[in-house]
Amino acid sequence: MCGIVGRINFDGRPASAGELEAMAATLSHRGPDHRGFRVAGNVALGMCRLSIIDLCTGEQPIANEDGTIWVVFNGEIYNFKELRRELEARGHVFRTGTDTECIVHLYEDYGEDCVQELRGMFAFALWDERRRHLLLARDRLGIKPLFWARVNDSVVFASELKAMLQVREVGRELNWAAVRHLFTFLTTPRQESIIAGVHKLEAGHLLAADPDREPAARSYWDVDFQPRPGRRLDDYVAELRALLEESVRLHLVSDVPLGAFLSGGVDSSAVVATMARLGGEPVRTFSIGFPEADYNELAAARAVAQQFQTIHTELVLEPDVLDIVENLAWYLDEPFGDTSAIPTYMVSKLASEHVTVALSGDGGDELFAGYDKYAVEAREREWDRRPEARRKVFGWLAAVVPEGVRGHNYLHHKSLRGAQRYLDAGTLFRAESLRRLFRPELWSELLGTDPRTPALESLGRVPGSWLSALQYLDLKNYLPLDILTKVDRMSMACSIEARVPLLDHKIVELAAAIPPELQVAGGVRKHVFKEALRGILPDAILDRPKSGFAIPLGRWFRGELGGFVRELLLSPSCLGRGWFDRRYVETLIARHQRGRELDLHLWTMMSFELWCRAFLDGAAVGAHGEATRLQRAGCGVENGDGRAA
Repeated sequence: MCGIVGRINFDGRPASAGELEAMAATLSHRGPDHRGFRVAGNVALGMCRLSIIDLCTGEQPIANEDGTIWVVFNGEIYNFKELRRELEARGHVFRTGTDTECIVHLYEDYGEDCVQELRGMFAFALWDERRRHLLLARDRLGIKPLFWARVNDSVVFASELKAMLQVREVGRELNWAAVRHLFTFLTTPRQESIIAGVHKLEAGHLLAADPDREPAARSYWDVDFQPRPGRRLDDYVAELRALLEESVRLHLVSDVPLGAFLSGGVDSSAVVATMARLGGEPVRTFSIGFPEADYNELAAARAVAQQFQTIHTELVLEPDVLDIVENLAWYLDEPFGDTSAIPTYMVSKLASEHVTVALSGDGGDELFAGYDKYAVEAREREWDRRPEARRKVFGWLAAVVPEGVRGHNYLHHKSLRGAQRYLDAGTLFRAESLRRLFRPELWSELLGTDPRTPALESLGRVPGSWLSALQYLDLKNYLPLDILTKVDRMSMACSIEARVPLLDHKIVELAAAIPPELQVAGGVRKHVFKEALRGILPDAILDRPKSGFAIPLGRWFRGELGGFVRELLLSPSCLGRGWFDRRYVETLIARHQRGRELDLHLWTMMSFELWCRAFLDGAAVGAHGEATRLQRAGCGVENGDGRAA
């Protein structure tokens, strides 16, 4: 696992070793074991390495046999041993035992289509010296991040936004369309970052650039929700069992200690059970809980750990956990509205004391229709069959009942239909609330784009089943922008690699082929997945009600942390930016204190303010002064002739 950085000056200007060092310094948490750099003419490639496979010879950047193709890589290629055998049989010569080296040789044979051969999680940058061609690539599901920007006649890229901000030409002007997306859906958009001009490479996409053309991204993979004819439940169950075991086996390849995050739910329990079935030493498992009984899932996790005789470690979180929020703002890299980032960080920190790699059960709800919201949508679709006049009445009543008064949100929601209604259920601040939260002079900036438009387009791409359309939307938006972003940033903050075996693309493609009537059968969500696990997991685990990875933040905000919320959101620095309306901020805090559940609203505002303090108010290079430390250590940069600069 690594963090990668780089810059290609297509106008021929020499690349800067100092700039490359500064970029890499901000990513030291992603790769504390080694720094590797190559500066040759107009090309600068760098990486920070967390050593997982081939601890001795796997340093990057890595080149092909004659040094004309170079790559920096973040992630794991789980089928690299098979690929290596095939490549060596075709005459390629390997210098290392790492998975990274497969990429340069695959590129020699397949060009940009090399990504089709890769099974894993990855983000890489490859420079083809002969063709003067840059290739950026991101894995199919978006497990690993990659940012890029066009600055003058250069392309700059990095694993995290904070590294991009070390480039002088990359400004710190806010992207207000991304701000609106954040306050609507808790995250920034698929293609854009919170900083104007800095883009995300989308999941399943490549970006190519050379001196004669502008950078252009294209999709190389997508999910096709199309049931396979003639397949029965037993066929899907058998294939899913086999693929799950194969994927977990591949995800266990490591030269360092590994374990698993365990919540006690079906997905993480399935991963742990499969790890235990594959034999070897007892699995190490890690769980987080809370003092509040209705938020505490430790008993369920403990039962799974006992069932499979794992070496289990757990931790109970108290409200003082928010002492870490300023560091979290740095590591999250962008403002982030999902409060489960906090327990994700803490379970990663707990695991990092014992292992370097942890397997996670993320992805199961998107693939196998496990979310409660899918069941809610099934009920609400019945509402669409009612007379249009009834919806109009609800719309009229919603206009009469003021925003913030109990009942307004319900009436507004019932006045909508179809996709608009579904997206409304997942909306944090509606437009009317944003108009009140932000000062009037900013409203025109926020009005520029509607963050619901890409979501509506995604929903329209899957004909037929509404359930498949919702799953597709979550695989394209919620999974990469929220779930996988949270897991990547919080695990990497603790210098631990999180792996997600349920998101092996072969499992994803199989899940997309399961007919909707089998995904949810007899009111049971995840029907096929659970049937595949019968006899592997106890029925008590498979049939227990679903619980999210929630945190009792709302209660804490009404109790011990109430003062913290007020001090932050009504501070001179926050209000002095001239963005939030003070009276509306006070109104939201008061509503929450009176019992309205507005913890996500308040947390998103707090996350935004903390991010502004970390990245706009100061020019700190790292959360712990990493750049200064590296400079004192004399971190070297390789020149084109192989000598240290």
